[in-house]
Amino acid sequence: MEFGWSDAHEAYRAKITAFLKKTLPADWDQIALHGPGSDAQTDYSRHFCKLLNDEGMLIPHWPAEYGGEDLDPWQQYVLGEELWAVGEPRGGQYMNVNWVGPVLMKYGTAAQREKYFPPIKAGEALWCQGFSEPSAGSDLASLRTLAVPADGGYRVTGAKVWTSYAGHADRCFLLARVPARDGGPAGKAGIVILLTDMASPGIQVKQIPALIGEGDIHEVFFDDVFVPAEDRLGAEGQAWEIINYALQNERVGIPRYAFSRRILDSTVAQLQEDGRFDDPVFQDRAGRALALTEAARMLVYRVVDSRAHNLPPDAFGNLARWATVNSDNGVNNLLTEYRPEGLLGADPMQQAHHQRAIAAGVASGAAEIQLNLAARRYLDLPSGEQRGL
Repeated sequence: MEFGWSDAHEAYRAKITAFLKKTLPADWDQIALHGPGSDAQTDYSRHFCKLLNDEGMLIPHWPAEYGGEDLDPWQQYVLGEELWAVGEPRGGQYMNVNWVGPVLMKYGTAAQREKYFPPIKAGEALWCQGFSEPSAGSDLASLRTLAVPADGGYRVTGAKVWTSYAGHADRCFLLARVPARDGGPAGKAGIVILLTDMASPGIQVKQIPALIGEGDIHEVFFDDVFVPAEDRLGAEGQAWEIINYALQNERVGIPRYAFSRRILDSTVAQLQEDGRFDDPVFQDRAGRALALTEAARMLVYRVVDSRAHNLPPDAFGNLARWATVNSDNGVNNLLTEYRPEGLLGADPMQQAHHQRAIAAGVASGAAEIQLNLAARRYLDLPSGEQRGL
């Protein structure tokens, strides 16, 4: 891998950092501390994404036919790194550009793209994903929310949990099960994806208080909610293929290592200024934390390089996801032990990083699931069923 950036990539990074310096308000650290699902950051993110769109930096990696600029995958990650390094002012809208839009490009109808792309490209849309359920977290194939076929669409009944951004979301990327009939498909083959209007009658959203920020996670209840047939994404039975494609984009779509590296660097600088950097134990721990951030960055770059060469997804996506979780937790644990004052009000961005590190191991699929997938796909280890367990 070539570790140097091209002049074009360096210029693009400089353009982004200049834009952020000019655009982010003086109280941005406090806004970020509330969390991406909070009222404060949701309001600001809608404003910020409109400005980002005006600068041509909201969807530049999208194909030109859909309003983008055909920028390469590296430029997408340059943009993501700089935005996450300051706490991700796009808020929940990062999902729109990283995986909701690309999924609609690949699997959506022309009518669906015409309906959903304009608000996404304008920086106005906010989506949530209705995946996990009270009895189906990482095992999505066991979900129980029902989508019963009805005249002109489906009637949805069930519940979702841990749903990020649901309190403000306009649309839900909802997974539900079509009841098996006459020996029809069950399990993964019986799942359907419905692009559900969150303002539909019968939807109730309840916020779950949490340490990861205000308004970040919710329970969502569906009571005989009607979803028109034109809002079904793909065919019945195709959902698992679509979900896997979406998760490939989501698992490495958040360059958390950039935020971890920024917080680590700023903490080391502060401790040096305070005369507290001479502790050899801390220096060793800080070096290990730095190595974790760099390992995560290099593994993500391996995935980006594959995309840039149009290679099929492989197990490095799972490995990169696991390394990124380790990076977040390694830096967070170090800072919690050696600079606890940052979590007590001295450093809002350290607090924001702490919140996001708590969520890192479960967002985009539990970290343990990534290890299982890597064991099968990278190490070629047998599953429990193959071992007769």
